[in-house]
Amino acid sequence: MASVLIVDDDPVVRRMLQLSFESEGFDVLTAGDGLEGLESMRSSKPNVVVLDIMMPKLDGLKVMRELQGDDSLRGTPVILLSAKATSLDIELGLKAGAADYVTKPCDPIELVERVRSLLAKTG
Repeated sequence: MASVLIVDDDPVVRRMLQLSFESEGFDVLTAGDGLEGLESMRSSKPNVVVLDIMMPKLDGLKVMRELQGDDSLRGTPVILLSAKATSLDIELGLKAGAADYVTKPCDPIELVERVRSLLAKTG
């Protein structure tokens, strides 16, 4: 089954999403900040990343810039997950290279479906 990396500084959100994805058969990795997330991406090469924007150490948009500059990670599909919900925030996230943008709070099952849809498009 596909692997998903969930990068979010809120342990409750991480755990809720982890349980939702695992119950649907996904292999799940988690990280509590952007720096840990980047390290996990480099070491585990997940099929898709669910990435919060507002995090300590390295925010989600900076993580996106790092991904775009790394040949081995550039093609990794990312869904940004954020409480930042203005149209400008969404536009900035998509321009940074995200494949999708989901606002918090979100329905975990909807997020699982978005990941499935993204994986179907990207192979």
